[in-house]
Amino acid sequence: MQVIDSADTTLDAMERAPVNAKNRPPTEVKFIVVLRGGGEATTIPATNLAYMQCTASIGVGNPATYYDLVVDTASSNTIRKTYIRTSMSIPTGQEVNVMYPSGFFSEYEYVDQVTIASGLVIKNQSISDTLEYADFEGVDGIIGVGPMDLTLDTLYPGVNAEIWTVMNNAYEQGLILEQLLGVSFAPADSYSDTNGALTFGGIDSSLYTGEITYTPVTTTHLIYIADNFHSTHQNTIPGTYYDNTGLIIIPESSVTSMQNFDFEIVGTTFTLDAEAQRLPRDQNLARGVEPGLHYGYISPIGSPSGEGLDFIIGQKFMGRYYASFDMDNQLVGFPYT
Repeated sequence: MQVIDSADTTLDAMERAPVNAKNRPPTEVKFIVVLRGGGEATTIPATNLAYMQCTASIGVGNPATYYDLVVDTASSNTIRKTYIRTSMSIPTGQEVNVMYPSGFFSEYEYVDQVTIASGLVIKNQSISDTLEYADFEGVDGIIGVGPMDLTLDTLYPGVNAEIWTVMNNAYEQGLILEQLLGVSFAPADSYSDTNGALTFGGIDSSLYTGEITYTPVTTTHLIYIADNFHSTHQNTIPGTYYDNTGLIIIPESSVTSMQNFDFEIVGTTFTLDAEAQRLPRDQNLARGVEPGLHYGYISPIGSPSGEGLDFIIGQKFMGRYYASFDMDNQLVGFPYT
């Protein structure tokens, strides 16, 4: 997940967020049934798919059909590629169009019932029934748990309307006490590794130690740094070079000399050791890169320091540290595991 190395940077848009999201006064569309329940945090298992996607099994409709959806903290629309409608499925007459840097969805909007777990069943949740899509293979869709303002300009004809997200509705319906998502993963050992946990409405203190360091949030899969900083980093690993895979190639002779890579986030240092910086070679085929070569995750961002974002840390960092996403304040927090 992307994190900017600054305590006071405000981010209104996120790297994988819809590119047409604007920060402007909203016209809200609410689909709410107020059901004041226990409001306790709910934890469900999560899968690390293809070594770089966080997915969960989410039910839609009544009776529920379960789908494997990417859990996306940097978008807010909930989208299904093949939607099985039930008596709970109500069309709104709106079209939804969401553009991502890695693909797009075009669909019709419905409201329906969404089941996260047996004790977390959300009524009247916006769901998109996909007409066409690109570059979202291997999953059934996306469940966006980011801030509501990312849904602006995604509806038609209601272009000025916002869509209440899963987190918004769960909170308003009294199913969770705060809009907080806890995420725990270990580095994946297989192409589809259910080694994670998602906590809706809280965090699991048994999965981390110490205090949580919070900072503004965006998202991506890899680890990027400003080009001039990346040149300095690359010079510490003799013979490395960057290609069009989004990874750096590390010569065999340089692997043993790799040093720790430290991030300082709001005064706290988080370290990736040499192993955490490298793509395991048994994952090369899944990433579509050359077998037998060593690849590193830390890559240039595409601009020098001072011309936009300086640091972006991704899911590979998330495999080493717990993450807490505070939707109310648009913050992400990292403690040690």
